[in-house]
Amino acid sequence: MEPWMAIHEWNSMGCGGTNSEFDCVSRLGQNAANSAFQAHWKNWITQQDIQQMQSFGLNTIRIPVGFWINEDLVYSDSEYFPQGGLQYLEQVVGWASDAGLYIIIDLHGAPGAQVAQNSFTGQYASTPGFYVDYQYERAYRFLEWMTNIIHTNHKYRNVGMLEVVNEPVQYIVTSMLQDYYPTAWKRIRAAEDRLNVSPYDRLHIQMMNQLWGSGNPNQFLNDLYFAAYDDHRYVKWAHPTVEKTQAAYLSTTCHDDRGGNWPTVVGEWSLSVADDVQFSATFDPSSNVGWYKKWWAAQVMAYERQQGWIFWSWKAQLGDYRWSYRDAVAAGAIPADPGQAYNMGACDGV
Repeated sequence: MEPWMAIHEWNSMGCGGTNSEFDCVSRLGQNAANSAFQAHWKNWITQQDIQQMQSFGLNTIRIPVGFWINEDLVYSDSEYFPQGGLQYLEQVVGWASDAGLYIIIDLHGAPGAQVAQNSFTGQYASTPGFYVDYQYERAYRFLEWMTNIIHTNHKYRNVGMLEVVNEPVQYIVTSMLQDYYPTAWKRIRAAEDRLNVSPYDRLHIQMMNQLWGSGNPNQFLNDLYFAAYDDHRYVKWAHPTVEKTQAAYLSTTCHDDRGGNWPTVVGEWSLSVADDVQFSATFDPSSNVGWYKKWWAAQVMAYERQQGWIFWSWKAQLGDYRWSYRDAVAAGAIPADPGQAYNMGACDGV
């Protein structure tokens, strides 16, 4: 959970003033934190949300999980994470499978934290501690465990892709390319071999693509069968490459090429623009709905030149539809039928 996206929920859970799940659990104590987080999981995403996604023409969801959802991997004497999340994950994937949605599960929070001072890792670590052998081993065990669940629990039947780590550091870590990716691949496939999973029923194994900036994920892989790649495209952080104007944002998107590794899913993107202009007259969301709708269409068309897209996120408490697909539909910035992206002329003459 990222506090900035749901600050009212975070505060109501008793986590106000803390930066991460780790910090909140450490402050509240395990039992009180478990009660708070389980109440959050029970109500944040419901079956009605899944049905609404389906009614909006969405066909894929990406579920971020922390390694600590496998409670056997947590160091009980030094790590503090909420417990009891697995039953809620099972519930959500069951609803999504019943609705016919394709499901990606991604290792969003890696052991030791894959980046520093970022709440999405589940902790607010001063340095990234993931890139060592013993943390890799905990991640391999998580991936094996999750692979086994996916292939043996009917509720997970529509999970077709497993991402081995979300958003690693944006520089080359040789051990990740040379050791972590190949070994994660082998351990997932070995788990499938033990279950006699047929080749056509195997998971797509997903890594961040080369555009992310962590190197070429294929560099040390000998097997690319059912390989897949993730790209996160936030144009808001592309300055100074992209000028902070409507025309520049739209032109960049209309000519955007997120390829390089195939198949790539653009697994995160939004309608948010650069922080210092986001509430200016040019970009204010309340008075520029039409432009945001056009920019949404341009992004959809660009990312569908790859293997598709998933908006970040479905739901937020920002009072700003640019980070919430559900709110953007309600505001008219996204049509209820995503196929309409091709009928708007968003990139005509651009």
